Amino acid sequence: MTLPGTTTAPTRRLPAPPRPVLRRIACLLPVALVVLWSAGNWAVITDGLGQLRAADRGWLLAAALTTGLCWVAVCFARQGTVLEPLPAGRLLATQFAAGAANDLLPAGLGAHLVTLRFYRRCGVPLARATASLALYSLALPLGRLVLLLALLALTPGALRPGAALPAGRGLLMTVLVLAALALVLTVLLTVRPLRGALRGFLRTALTDARALHARPARTAALWGGALAFPALQAGVLVTVALALNAPPSCLHVAIAYLAACAAAGFIPTPGGLGSVDAALVVTLVAVGTPVATATAVVIGFRAITSWLPLLPGVLTLVALFRWRVL
Repeated sequence: MTLPGTTTAPTRRLPAPPRPVLRRIACLLPVALVVLWSAGNWAVITDGLGQLRAADRGWLLAAALTTGLCWVAVCFARQGTVLEPLPAGRLLATQFAAGAANDLLPAGLGAHLVTLRFYRRCGVPLARATASLALYSLALPLGRLVLLLALLALTPGALRPGAALPAGRGLLMTVLVLAALALVLTVLLTVRPLRGALRGFLRTALTDARALHARPARTAALWGGALAFPALQAGVLVTVALALNAPPSCLHVAIAYLAACAAAGFIPTPGGLGSVDAALVVTLVAVGTPVATATAVVIGFRAITSWLPLLPGVLTLVALFRWRVL
């Protein structure tokens, strides 16, 4: 209530946050990260590109085309995790950009953040968008495991871990992984706020998963993409091995890729850099590839799937931010 003859002081409004400045920072940050990453890995990049100069150009072209199909497979899998229809062109551009973000942040965090932002822009509620990321993260490892078991059934004894790993190393890695899983479960079950949040998340995720699997088109997109993506990635490694005249059979190289991804999935590095590369060398040696040849194949595979698309992917990510797709 205001007394007669008095005036009320105007309400002081806080200045709006400088959104254009924040958007410029968000656009420039990926470019800065890729510059820093390239500077730190320049020797490895040049070595990888040097290996590719002596390779067969036809097989390298096949590897590049197969890499492009990998993004299409990812789009099918992403669409299969949400009920809402997603715009195909923007989805493909977003997943191409997400691949670059995935190479800059660990444990797939970059791709998940880009995809989550895209889902929110498409009107998917936050809880369901997060549940869709969890379903995607579960479907892809299952797809790799199914393919690996199928190929091992066709060629029993293809992997010879003793040729690449010292005795007892596999047991030690298994114990460490189980201990880490036990620690995570203990924290989730004993901290009450986390337990409540986990219960609500699981309820949403299970409800969405049932709704998605009631639609044949979504089911086919999810599991078709989850199987096609690792198969195509294995195809990239096979074509690079053929370009460099690596001795093992194509089937053995594909088994090496799937086994390496399964082994390296527990180590959160950017885009699998380091963990997948080391595991790939080990598994290629385990299927009979000489160490020097295995290293060259892995460097060529990394150059085609990560290094060459990195700068175009970052520029696409910047453009998507500027056009407010993200």
